[in-house]
Amino acid sequence: MNSHATGTPSDWVVRWTPLAAPQGTVLDVACGAGRHMAWFAEQGFRVTGIDRNPAAATAANAFGQVVVVDIENAAWPLLYKAMPLQFDVLVVTNYLWRALFPTLLASVKPGGVLLYETFALGNETVGKPSRPDFLLCPGELLQLCQGFRVVAFEDGFVDAPARFVQRIAAIAPGAPASQGVAPRRYPLSLKSVL
Repeated sequence: MNSHATGTPSDWVVRWTPLAAPQGTVLDVACGAGRHMAWFAEQGFRVTGIDRNPAAATAANAFGQVVVVDIENAAWPLLYKAMPLQFDVLVVTNYLWRALFPTLLASVKPGGVLLYETFALGNETVGKPSRPDFLLCPGELLQLCQGFRVVAFEDGFVDAPARFVQRIAAIAPGAPASQGVAPRRYPLSLKSVL
């Protein structure tokens, strides 16, 4: 089953949602009809989406604010004093535009969560996308997240539907250190999210 078409959130996003501070802010990049916006809104987060498709944005507006813009051919729309606005969670699924990597990383608050999942090399053998421009190279998300605390990373084949993916859950650097407070615990078991 293709979860993007059905509106079901990605299992990866659902699994790693507990990394986020409760009731924080979420930016869903290339949000489509808002499947991840709906998921985070149900969990009590304040959600914003970006997509170039006005029809998809209309559906996603039911879950939060959506900015309609072609982020591949226009300036990044979420700025404050020429800097990207920052969010507690940045979600990107089934989308890759390498020129945006620096902006995406800068859009994650210190201590915030990056949840990224998209197609990887090898996908050209089972379907689309098949152009290398839209497929991550081996370890590319790990390289992208240098300086982040990588909590989970996967790079491989998934069936139903058949696809090669790469995905990461990572914490942005720079969280304020607190004297005498235990470090935040990042749950690694599925029991913590079910």
